[in-house]
Amino acid sequence: MMEAPGIRMKNPVHPGDFLKHEILEALELSVTETASILGVTRPALSALLNERSSLSPEMALRVEKAFGVSMDTLMRMQNSFDIAQARKREQDIHVLPYRGKATTNPAE
Repeated sequence: MMEAPGIRMKNPVHPGDFLKHEILEALELSVTETASILGVTRPALSALLNERSSLSPEMALRVEKAFGVSMDTLMRMQNSFDIAQARKREQDIHVLPYRGKATTNPAE
């Protein structure tokens, strides 16, 4: 099924960038301090903040519990980012539209 493309940002922010600026910098927290607050490893949080990994639902829930940022909002940010990245590679993905199964004449 094809759906008309909705209105989407072409370059949505990665949730890691959002967390870095809106939480860590705003609250003057270090990566190490924030990792401890969230109960995750420093390398795991660093990968997210530096956009080397995606936001997992578990990490989103940890952020929601610690800092009050809605898990749903964070996951929508990740989804929008992922969609935009896939759209940027659209010309490299070669798939023909499905036209249905060929019908045969049962009398033959």
